[in-house]
Amino acid sequence: MEQVLELGLGGSPMSSNTRLLLMFLISVGTAVASYFIPSTLGVVLFMTGFGFALSLNLREIGFAFKCTVINCLASNKFTKASGCCGTQFGWREFVFYLTALTLALLEAGLLHSFLGPQAFSKTSLQAVVSYLLMALFLATWILGQIQAVYLFGMLRNPFYPKDVMTANVFVEKQKRLKKIGVLRRILLAVVSPFAMIAFLSLDNSLHHLPSVYVSIGFSRGFRMVWQDTEHALLDMVVVSTVQLLVFNTDLWWNRSIDTGIRLLLVGIIRDRLFQFVSKLQFALTVLLTSWTEKKQRRKSTATLITLNIVFFPVVLTLILLSALLSSPLLPLFSLPIFLIGFPRPIRSWPGPVGVTACICPDTIYYQQMIPSLTTALQSALSNGSLGLCSPGSHYLCRFQDRLVWILVLERGFTYCCLNIKGLELQETSCHTAEAHKVDEMFETAFEHEEHRKILSLNHHFLNILTPCCVLPVKLYSDARNVLSGIIDSPDNRRQLKDDFLKNLLWVLVQYCYKKSKTHRTRERTPISKHKSPSVEPPEVLSKAIESPDSWKNDDHLSVESIDEWTDDSNLFDDEPSKKGPKMASRGSTPRPFFSLPGSVEIHTTDTELPEAPSVNKLYKPVVLGLPAVDTGGKWGVVDLRPVKFSNSYSELLSIPEEWRTVPLPVAKLYEMKQKFPEDWYHFVLRQLDFFPLKENPSNLLEDIVKDAALKDLYVKCALSCYIAVFGLDDVLPSPGHIFRAYNGGLPWSVCLDWLVAKQELFQLALKVFRYTVKLLVDQASLGPVESFKELLSCLEEYENDWYIGLVSEEKWQQAVLREKPYLFSLGHDPNMGVYTSRVLTLQEFLVQVGKLNSEAVRGQWANLSWELLYATNDDEERYSIQAHPVLLRNLTIQAADPPLGYPVYSCEPLHVPLL
Repeated sequence: MEQVLELGLGGSPMSSNTRLLLMFLISVGTAVASYFIPSTLGVVLFMTGFGFALSLNLREIGFAFKCTVINCLASNKFTKASGCCGTQFGWREFVFYLTALTLALLEAGLLHSFLGPQAFSKTSLQAVVSYLLMALFLATWILGQIQAVYLFGMLRNPFYPKDVMTANVFVEKQKRLKKIGVLRRILLAVVSPFAMIAFLSLDNSLHHLPSVYVSIGFSRGFRMVWQDTEHALLDMVVVSTVQLLVFNTDLWWNRSIDTGIRLLLVGIIRDRLFQFVSKLQFALTVLLTSWTEKKQRRKSTATLITLNIVFFPVVLTLILLSALLSSPLLPLFSLPIFLIGFPRPIRSWPGPVGVTACICPDTIYYQQMIPSLTTALQSALSNGSLGLCSPGSHYLCRFQDRLVWILVLERGFTYCCLNIKGLELQETSCHTAEAHKVDEMFETAFEHEEHRKILSLNHHFLNILTPCCVLPVKLYSDARNVLSGIIDSPDNRRQLKDDFLKNLLWVLVQYCYKKSKTHRTRERTPISKHKSPSVEPPEVLSKAIESPDSWKNDDHLSVESIDEWTDDSNLFDDEPSKKGPKMASRGSTPRPFFSLPGSVEIHTTDTELPEAPSVNKLYKPVVLGLPAVDTGGKWGVVDLRPVKFSNSYSELLSIPEEWRTVPLPVAKLYEMKQKFPEDWYHFVLRQLDFFPLKENPSNLLEDIVKDAALKDLYVKCALSCYIAVFGLDDVLPSPGHIFRAYNGGLPWSVCLDWLVAKQELFQLALKVFRYTVKLLVDQASLGPVESFKELLSCLEEYENDWYIGLVSEEKWQQAVLREKPYLFSLGHDPNMGVYTSRVLTLQEFLVQVGKLNSEAVRGQWANLSWELLYATNDDEERYSIQAHPVLLRNLTIQAADPPLGYPVYSCEPLHVPLL
């Protein structure tokens, strides 16, 4: 069905079986309907109109029409809900298609009606149009070759930019090629179709009542003009040339068949000839590399090569028969023994497109880069940089450790349907070796010094991968560094503790300021009677917080997973050592304890702490009448009285009431107050903007800075978080402590239970610690922060442009999809025993693109069918999850296993507009 649709009816292979069946029935119906039209003018207009309509992206047009109807008929509320219908078909495309269809109908109708039947001759108008077609074919072919890095795949293009190291320089130097590409696009998409319609409309065969041959041949010809313009132009040039050379002779070509059937025959011959050349190149490469490549050389190789030479006519017949049947050429078990594979469609794999992929952490990076890559491919396909792009063409994209495989599923007028798969990031040594071969070929094409020579040769001409171009794509680069000498430096770790308090103060102030700002906004906004007002923080710090101990379920934010640990314990043991007193229970929320005035309450480490937001001051527990005791073991008293601020506006920056409890020994609290960075606290407050407030006093900020009650709240909250992270002892944190705290595994301390019970504050403290680690790495690499303004600038940059967390977190993936400019993560290499950092940077990079020999890919897929007959259950499962093998162990081998990599990302078919 696919072959009949493509060769007999002028259509294109489709991206799914349903679309294929539907398009096949419509195409057959169009050819049959043209037979029953009694008017020759009606036949011409009918074929022209339906040939244009069937070549369009009907799926996208139908989807756009459906969304338009829904938006027009539905209510306003539903319209907003359905307004998210994403479609690439808009008013610009509609006007362009309507104009092209109108002009095509006018041209075909006028030429057919007013000029009348004319016999073909060297001076006829149809012959003049033939010369025009030849000139157009030559011009578009030359302009297309200039776009690629290699001319004819062999010689380096002297017009292609030599410096392709950076995206900015390359884009600037490629402007001349873009102008040439625009000219080619105009000639191919606008001028050539109308010239070919003129050639067909002037044919003498259309002035007789249509026969079966006329209906089939010309319905196909009028459709090919739009569906596959490049091949249609080649076919018409061949037919015109033959007609001009043999028009005086009484041959079967001139006497028995019309122009439509000639185009049909030439199209079939052209398709099979291209397949034959591709299969022959594939067979010769397998034959040669079976001896030249050491990994492919076997004891029987010489015998097999000799047999292929002796039985060369038989091998050539097999290749020819395989091309005639459009079947894959199968190298049996990767040996130079060739068989004919089973015929298969262009899609090559049995399941639906886009569903067969092994999801893993690498998937998210391919998912992020696909939209930008699609935009770059749109320009490359339009300009001809990727060569002759037809259904069944395969391309390979390479950047750093990423490989993207692209298959063209269908092609029509100004659109192309692609399937894009991202391959695993070199999981095995074999795949690393294969990727090294890919890099070697691309480096030779784009970065080698020989390019300064004019028309340098392509040393990898016989490979199945031919470099085409580089595309500027917006994606993440991955940089990994070893932190030896940074995270283990005593000076850096001492600075880490000081910076943590400063960073925490800034985050707390910003949090309270934004929260009060949200309150003020909601107070000014009328609240619907169906909705109750709610207070939400400006930034969602946790996905879902249902109970105080819900954080323990997270593998990366678990304290119980390591319980009590010391620096002597092995971080990577299966069961961490447990030393010291056991942690207090965190199974329930602490309840407030109400005691009588004047009573004495002695709290032990197992006593639950009061945590009521507000209690009558008469119920405040006090300690009277006891002799002096060791205050180092006595819990601090919680002051539940309302805070009296000296400035009414200080309430806007007040710490939330549930965070005001202080689970610290009294003496320790006063001792730790010396660490509080008061100058930084004043500096942060002076940076706030209270301009939106009504009746904003001129000295508002200074009054807030001098408010002792507000400062006391920040002192208690900040120091409690500080002790929860670093402990009571004033010792330097070890590198293991830093790594575990970065992952959320805090050691037990007197403040940890208090912090964990307040999940929002816990997430803030964790974020601050990660910011501090990032600041530690930056200061060690770029130099110390020398002023408060510089520190503030760094924190604002972390808040706005960075995501600092763990690769395994869901928020990391969300940040990648939101295209956060920078991402940072801290890691550990247990094999090397070193701590590492990973930085992802979003930039526009140059992705290298090459075209694959389609026969090699199809042949290797057929080869797997034979290998599975001898595979174990594990191998069969491994192959079944693989959507399509792309390359082989070595690109010069073409037929060795294993494939280059398994797909970890496979998207649904993308319909890329080429306007």
